[in-house]
Amino acid sequence: MKLLLTSAGVNNKSIHDALVDMLDKPIGESNALCIPTAMYGHPWVGPGEKAWEFITGNSGNHMVDLGWKSVGILELTALPSIDEVRWVPLVRETDVLLVGGGDALYLYHWMRKSGLADLLPELNAVYVGMSAGSMVMAPNIGEFFVGWTPPNGEENTLGLVDFAIFPHLDHEMLPGNTIAAAEKWAGGMQGPAYAIDDQTAIKVMDGAVEVVSEGHWKLFKP
Repeated sequence: MKLLLTSAGVNNKSIHDALVDMLDKPIGESNALCIPTAMYGHPWVGPGEKAWEFITGNSGNHMVDLGWKSVGILELTALPSIDEVRWVPLVRETDVLLVGGGDALYLYHWMRKSGLADLLPELNAVYVGMSAGSMVMAPNIGEFFVGWTPPNGEENTLGLVDFAIFPHLDHEMLPGNTIAAAEKWAGGMQGPAYAIDDQTAIKVMDGAVEVVSEGHWKLFKP
């Protein structure tokens, strides 16, 4: 699986060009599935209007509205109640997964419970994450970002990359997301940790990690 891990979607030319480079065909010929699940676990973004905005491409965070051939919804909370034959082939055949932000631990919980987490390493699709949708790929997210707590109390995430992500660096509506806060957070991580602003993404292909940015970011090494 190819990963494009963004803070706020595909919102500048550099990130858009990186996405096009990762696809094996044009955006207009690619089928996408959007995953809004993380939104429901976060009190600021779901459920309700903001979930609708993400699904319909009206959120201002460009992911669903990039001109895909088709866009479907993959709601992870529903998957345990239906037969795998109804959704697993759909996921295996899609070109892109568009994974929205919200609560990373809530997203991880439903990725595991639905069975999607087991499929991800096998897929040929491009995975485009936004905020929590990106953070969930890390081994853990750190106490700074813990909101919703899983029933088993586990605070780990997927670990499909070996680095952690601090999104929305220096965002005007998140005064706590400073570089000083990111540095303190990174001190609690066991591996590399990136702080990225909303004009930055991290591209992962064949194990190679590349930062794509028209903004600012910082790598904290252990």
